[in-house]
Amino acid sequence: MGNIIAIVGRPNVGKSTLFNRLIGARQSIVDDVSGVTRDRQYGTSIWNGKEFTVVDTGGFVKKTDDIFEKEIRSQVQIAIDEATVILFMVDVTTGITDLDEEVANMLRGSKKHVYLVVNKADNQQRLLDANEFWSLGFEETYFLSAIQGSGTGELLDEVVNHIDVSKNDTDGLPKIAVVGQPNVGKSSFVNALLGEDRNIVTEIAGTTRDSIHSHYKKFDKEFLLIDTAGLRRKAKVHENLEFYSVMRAINAIEEADICILMIDVNEGMNAQDLAIFSLIVKRNKGVMILANKWDLSEKETNTMRDKEAEIRKRLMPFNDVPIIFTSVLEKQRIMDAVDMALKVWENRQRKIRTSELNELIQAAMERNPPPSHRGKFIKIKYVTQLPTYFPAFAFFCNYPKHVKESYKQYLENQLREHFDLTGVPIAIYFRSKSK
Repeated sequence: MGNIIAIVGRPNVGKSTLFNRLIGARQSIVDDVSGVTRDRQYGTSIWNGKEFTVVDTGGFVKKTDDIFEKEIRSQVQIAIDEATVILFMVDVTTGITDLDEEVANMLRGSKKHVYLVVNKADNQQRLLDANEFWSLGFEETYFLSAIQGSGTGELLDEVVNHIDVSKNDTDGLPKIAVVGQPNVGKSSFVNALLGEDRNIVTEIAGTTRDSIHSHYKKFDKEFLLIDTAGLRRKAKVHENLEFYSVMRAINAIEEADICILMIDVNEGMNAQDLAIFSLIVKRNKGVMILANKWDLSEKETNTMRDKEAEIRKRLMPFNDVPIIFTSVLEKQRIMDAVDMALKVWENRQRKIRTSELNELIQAAMERNPPPSHRGKFIKIKYVTQLPTYFPAFAFFCNYPKHVKESYKQYLENQLREHFDLTGVPIAIYFRSKSK
């Protein structure tokens, strides 16, 4: 299942403050739609060993109260549709407002796990004042101060009970998700793969609401295709289409082994595409870029080379990613995309012998020794691959906390140059040689 925690509520109740506290850093996505700038935030958090995605639904500004309230209702509805857990945030210093009541009415009818979070309850008097919020009728009500952090631990202890970190493997088949912004050709790509001969696929009920896993078995290839493209959209979310698509993308990313990120080649990698790419990498999923609508691109001798260079520049520092230019409409290089996705899946499962790793790293250090720390030389004694579901490596050395980021990047580049890890995020950990 997709483990999304959405923070909803009216403006200025502290949603962004709580979001920043949960993820420990500020992230933003800027998306211009009809002249309105939105600043939506998505991040990853870990509590009690469970990892989940946090979405702050705030950050937009509207002029009139009527449109403002409409936008809030729209975002709450998206959270109801797509989130695993909803944190409904209110402000004890203002008491219950009409807009709080309206949001509460929407959430009461939801079958999702909803927690009422009463913010700014940071002294005894405010805690007494907060008792009025019990009248909203939410059994799970928590009083906290997002800015100070008091009460957030108790809330998270309860919330993570609804976070499922179990793996839902289906016969060990690769799970490939097609993600991206609306109108880039995801539905056409999925339809082109599955075709009209439906007897080559089997519909399997997905763990994420409304998603479909199609069992593809054709041309000696077999995998599960996670199809979120072309799923029915709620009638009231058209103005939040990009936000809605990212919520869907998060669910698909959670379930997938490999993500095919589809973009419009004529628009390039924009901020929304990079946000989805970042989510894929943070979740350590394999990734490839499918640059669609190549048939509509004006071409010169080096057009493909130049556009690929532009995309890779946007993806830095992790740009060891396959990029395929396609025209889904003309069925151009569609099967190349499938072959590459399956190749990335193989790369993600790659196991490298310890002897090969150490031989490579010792040679790399001889060519380029690690920078010294306070006059003392850093020595990497040993490296081994960790037993994780994606490539992760432990480097044992004498000063693990003082290895510079530039040298870590150098070691990653060495691994990528000598072992086929294209399309796969790599984790490198430095540990004390004495442990």
